[in-house]
This record gives sequence, C-alpha cells and structure tokens, in this order.
Amino acid sequence: MHFFRLFFRCFIFVVLTILTQIGGMAYLLSLFATRVMGMSRFSARILVFLLFYAAATFLANMAAPAFGRVPLSCFAGEGDKMMVRSALYCALNRNYVTPRMRDLVAALSEDMDEKFPGTTTVVLDGNFPFIDGFPLLPHLSHADGRKLDIAFYYKDADGYFVDGVTRSPIGYFAFEQPRAGDEQPCEGRKDIITTRWNFDWLQPFFPSYRIEEQRTGFALQWLSTVGAKQFGLEKIFVEPHLRNALAASGETIRFQGCRAARHDDHIHIQVR
Repeated sequence: MHFFRLFFRCFIFVVLTILTQIGGMAYLLSLFATRVMGMSRFSARILVFLLFYAAATFLANMAAPAFGRVPLSCFAGEGDKMMVRSALYCALNRNYVTPRMRDLVAALSEDMDEKFPGTTTVVLDGNFPFIDGFPLLPHLSHADGRKLDIAFYYKDADGYFVDGVTRSPIGYFAFEQPRAGDEQPCEGRKDIITTRWNFDWLQPFFPSYRIEEQRTGFALQWLSTVGAKQFGLEKIFVEPHLRNALAASGETIRFQGCRAARHDDHIHIQVR
C-alpha cells in the first residue's frame, strides 16, 4: 500500500511537471503542508495544492524576466489588439516568450489592426517560464522562449471575418486540408515515430470557418519582411499548400518536415 501511494505521488509529480513545469514542485510543497497541518480530507488537499500552484504561477510571472522570458497576458483589454486564445495557456504556464518575441507579436497585432481595423491577433502556445531545453510537449522546439504559435484569421461560412475566433477551442488540430494537386511533401508517408497527427475523426466537430486569406496572407508577408528585418525573425513554419494559396514568399517561410506537427492549423514563428 505504501509503495502504491509513493508510486502514485511520483506519477502525479511527473505529470504536473511535464504539463506546467512548476506544478510538480507546487504539489510536493502542498503534500508537505497538508501533512504538517494534519489535513486528510481530499478536498482540503486539493485546495491547498491549488493555493500553492496559484502562488507559484504568480511568482513565475515575477521571476521569469530574470531568465530572459516575459508572460503574454491572458487578460486582454478592450483596446488590446493581441490576445492569448485561452486562459488555459496561462494556467499551464505556456504563455512565456523572450522580450523580442513579445515586441514582435505586439507590432504585428498593431499593424494588422491598422491595415484591417477591428482585427485581433490570437496567439497560442509559447514556452514555459524557466530553463532552456525544457520541453513543451507535444511541440518539438518550444523550449527556449524564442518560439510562438499564432492562430490563423478566420471567416465564417458566409465569408465574413470573425474576430478573435478560431475553429478549434484551443486553436489547434482544425486543419485546412489540401486539395487535389496541392503540394503535399508528406503524402504517402507512414512514419511510425511522428507528431504529424491528422485527427480525421475530429474534423467534423469543428465549425465551418475557413482562413481569411487577406489577413492571414498579410500576416505571413509582414512576418517574413518587417518581422525579419526589425525583430530578428528567422523561421516561419506553415504547410506548403497554404504558403502557395496565400501567395506568401520569403526565405524565412519554411516547411517544418514530415515528423513534426502539421502547420495548416496555425503559424509557427521563431526569433533569434
């Protein structure tokens, strides 16, 4: 029984650390606190953990700049032109980037709204607050604060732009499927070890929004020109069929490879 309890606690520690980076440590501290205070009720233990986790998240916001990272705010105001897609990203500490990346996405969102008034730029996964090389699963490269995913801009079934909305509730896995004749470098491959998941069973559950071509195309072109020149952007990952459809060009626009996740549900950017 004792061994099972120890194994279970180790498992919880590992899972929380993988998911949030700081959650495992908050869990250990909560175990110590509840033992000292003699708390045995499950609800009390959960509450203590949540308090420790909230405190750790707050302290991470304060301490991250010392490690070269800053949080993107999940509390967008009325006048803000950029928003994190879901508070879940902040709750899991996945909203951290370098100051250069923060400045880049802020400038992109301002220029997008100037070009297309009433446009909000939606961002997705960034990085954890601490330690270069700590993996942000399931991503292969979000481990140093220099990477950020940006959602596509969408229009509804009638062709009208929908602001601050994505097809997927979290911004991922709602793919823009290539058409017959489109460039598909991974067609026919059957890699065993891969994160290029298609989730065909999931696609019918998403609304019938489609990419808003003008805004998404402008964003890609802005990133490959202004972003590269002024903010040190060095890589943009997007699927070839979308790059072609949006007439986006530039040496920074690349294909991520066939073992990495699909990039026809979001745009991945990276700065130096």
